[in-house]
Amino acid sequence: MDKGLHFPVWVITALLVLRESSQAGEENHPEMLAASTSGSGIDSRGSAEGLPTLTVTTILEDPYVMVRGAELEGYCMDLLRALAGMLRFQYRVKVVGDGQYGAVSASGNWTGMIGEILRKEADIAVAPLTVTSAREEVVSFTTPFLQTGIGILLRKDTVSQEMSFFHFLSPFSKETWTGLLFAYLLTCFCLFLVARLSPCEWNEPKNEENHFTFLNSLWFGAGALALQGVTPRPQALSVRVIAVVWWLFTLALLAAYIANFTALLSSGSEQLPIQTFEDLVKQRNLEFGTLEGSSTFYFFKNSKNPIHQMIYEYMEKRREHVLVKTYQEAVQRVMESNYAFIGESISQDLAAARHCNLIRAPEVIGARGFGIATTQASPWTKPLSIAVLKLRELGDLDYLRNKWWESSCLRQSRDRWRPLEPPALGGLFLALGIGLALGVIAAVAELSNSSRHTAGTAKKSCCSVFIEEICTRLRIKENARPSQETSGKATA
Repeated sequence: MDKGLHFPVWVITALLVLRESSQAGEENHPEMLAASTSGSGIDSRGSAEGLPTLTVTTILEDPYVMVRGAELEGYCMDLLRALAGMLRFQYRVKVVGDGQYGAVSASGNWTGMIGEILRKEADIAVAPLTVTSAREEVVSFTTPFLQTGIGILLRKDTVSQEMSFFHFLSPFSKETWTGLLFAYLLTCFCLFLVARLSPCEWNEPKNEENHFTFLNSLWFGAGALALQGVTPRPQALSVRVIAVVWWLFTLALLAAYIANFTALLSSGSEQLPIQTFEDLVKQRNLEFGTLEGSSTFYFFKNSKNPIHQMIYEYMEKRREHVLVKTYQEAVQRVMESNYAFIGESISQDLAAARHCNLIRAPEVIGARGFGIATTQASPWTKPLSIAVLKLRELGDLDYLRNKWWESSCLRQSRDRWRPLEPPALGGLFLALGIGLALGVIAAVAELSNSSRHTAGTAKKSCCSVFIEEICTRLRIKENARPSQETSGKATA
């Protein structure tokens, strides 16, 4: 080669190497994952390098695979693009011909994407394809790229019920209300006790009456709960400490109650009479069904659980009426009629995010995952599994999950109202307990100080005076005197 051509050739080679390294670095970048796949589904960069080409079968389902103009986009398309970048292959995407996921037909042959894999019409299936034992027997699956379960999709206005008569108690749980009642009684008792022990509050036990009787203490505590000032008014430091702590406690408590009650009135989560699959079977107002030939249908068919068997028998007897062909048809039917759809919980979360009048019942059963299907002898199974694990470790799968599922409705469903449990108010109860302890300690200190002065004047033991004061203030001697007088009269 002419020496004059060496330098241009070297420059071109260097530019090509730099370009290839920069493209390789972009493969794992979140922005690269977010880009749409090309309309033909072929990685043009790979085709120039003679990379292997895989035929990928998939199914149209929002948000996994969707048609946008002349292109396919969605979660699975972004995932496929990332896998192709990591494993260096090009691909062609085809939508499954019969629109099915994959089940055994009456003739014994597999339908849907599983059938296309078995007939060698496709090399892999990248779709929301559930890993089941029956499918695992005929094809191989990679490590699941999404975890899901079986849930119930409902329309809010079809399952709402009237508020209970004691709906105002709902902001707090039963345990919280029990704790509040105990805290109220304990505080009132401490007020009563400290007011009797403190000489600053009750200076002459023999000549004057203590205003903080137990009933007055209960009234004082109730007035604080209503943010009203009531008599008697505390004078001693120890009594004021308990009163101030109780006032602060009631302020924080009322703020929590009002905030949670406001959230309760604007939330419909507590209005679901259908919380579980057992509730679904017992009711008679809603029809329910699932996708025909889906793994969910066969889950109930093969389950030994009596509730699941009842669901399967119901769907089998009315299969022409309650089973749907597509997921879009299921969502539309839930929105337009009294129908509950049983299906993948992760897809139902998306439906509740896109349609704010839909909601998923709390119970989820049958934990399962979505995997990439290949032929059993395929050399791509293990590399694809490793690539999926790497994407999970890098956080790319979480990025895709947030990208295609996040919405305002979904955030509302995540932030569903719940009654306040005792741990949520644990710090408040702790502060109240510390305040009560400080009040009692202050009362004992006041009484001890008064006893010390009295002992010095009367030239008695401080301990004996302290004990006499406690007995007098707690009316211990008054109970003993009548018995002594009675015994004296009997002797006479």
